[in-house]
Amino acid sequence: MKSDRQEKLINKQVGCPHCNSMKFTRFGKDKGSLRFKCKECNRTFTEHTGTWLAGLHKKELVNDYLELMYQEKSLDKIKVALNINKKTAFDWRHKILSSFQDVEKKDFNGIVESDETFFLQSEKGSKSMKRSGRKRGGKSSTRGISGDQVAVIVTADRSGTMDLTVATMGRIGKKDIDKAIGNRIVKESILCADGHVSYKGFAKDNNLSLVVLRADLKQHVKQGIYHIQNVNSLHNRIKKWIDSTFWGVSTKYLQNYLNWYRIQEVYKKSICAKQDMANGSTQDIFSLNRYREINYRYQALITTQI
Repeated sequence: MKSDRQEKLINKQVGCPHCNSMKFTRFGKDKGSLRFKCKECNRTFTEHTGTWLAGLHKKELVNDYLELMYQEKSLDKIKVALNINKKTAFDWRHKILSSFQDVEKKDFNGIVESDETFFLQSEKGSKSMKRSGRKRGGKSSTRGISGDQVAVIVTADRSGTMDLTVATMGRIGKKDIDKAIGNRIVKESILCADGHVSYKGFAKDNNLSLVVLRADLKQHVKQGIYHIQNVNSLHNRIKKWIDSTFWGVSTKYLQNYLNWYRIQEVYKKSICAKQDMANGSTQDIFSLNRYREINYRYQALITTQI
């Protein structure tokens, strides 16, 4: 049975994963997969090149794994069901979640809400913690927003387009907002945010109309339509999902779990949600590299601690 990506390559709907050229031809097979050769860069590739499936052993278990993952089964249950090592189950999970990073990312339009929320830094699963341990669900030893809290920028418009980005440790800056959503807000849109100076600077730099909601002044809604209640509700739902489903997650992998939540929201009204998620996971030819860079990105995040 042809995969969704293989069909697209056969029909020349996507280009060579090495140079993006459409000038490629079939070039035999490689371990059961169709092989192609590009006339521009002279390199060969298959439907899996660059995707999370590249080099993966036991591909015959992938559909069953995706089904169990869709059901949010624990790694222990997946390990038993598929008779695989728990480390393999863990690696597959994060290869798949890395592939969702840019799937179905659309521009924001109309009234756009954005606000940051915070997760306490977690080294769950680490064997070489650089601080003393604390009980799950503990609190920061410092009052207010501090360097041991991870800032996540949550953005959504009224059509349901959303973005969940791990931004920095501690307070966000204008550059963090710009990196997360700077090139995705249509110019005629109206941005709704709290009174944080970083949002004011971001809106000014990007020539965006800004409506400021000051909760401390009980400014929750303006003109009956401008508010940030949708993203604040998202904050609560995301945290509840992470805490109840996974009992908290490591900061190192937080972005991947945010990818998971977002993609579930994208496809929740689809009549073929499982298949859409499966197909979406195989389209990103940068997902394998993104998975390999998880530790590098985590180290870069930690350097932003004050």
